[in-house]
Amino acid sequence: MSVEERNKQLVQRFIDAMSAGDTAGIVDAYAEDGAVWTSGHTLISGTFTKARIREAAGRIFEAFPQGIRFTIHAMTAEGERVAVEAESRGMHVSGKLYNNFYHFLFQFRDGQLVRLKEYMDTELVTEILCAGQRPPAR
Repeated sequence: MSVEERNKQLVQRFIDAMSAGDTAGIVDAYAEDGAVWTSGHTLISGTFTKARIREAAGRIFEAFPQGIRFTIHAMTAEGERVAVEAESRGMHVSGKLYNNFYHFLFQFRDGQLVRLKEYMDTELVTEILCAGQRPPAR
């Protein structure tokens, strides 16, 4: 199996873990020096190390008591990088449907996730996930 195919399988497992609310599966996917970066200027934007991911991973699932489902629409792999077009859909505790579209860029090293970049509709994040709250102006 090629590195690209292996990494695409790792991405599929990661997305499946997110859909299942499997926080251990999400955290375990990261290398010890791994991190996720989320785009924008929202309450959930920025870079989070594995330690912070471990602390906060379950909180997102508390906001979706009926679950949130992630669907991969396309994947492109080159070496240790996998680009993913995806969509999420779930009923938020506020009663609002959260349906966002993403571009994820996964970077692996020896089968472990070292960097994940997440791009999405940040206005939807602010409106639903952050209840309209914004971080202080820069």
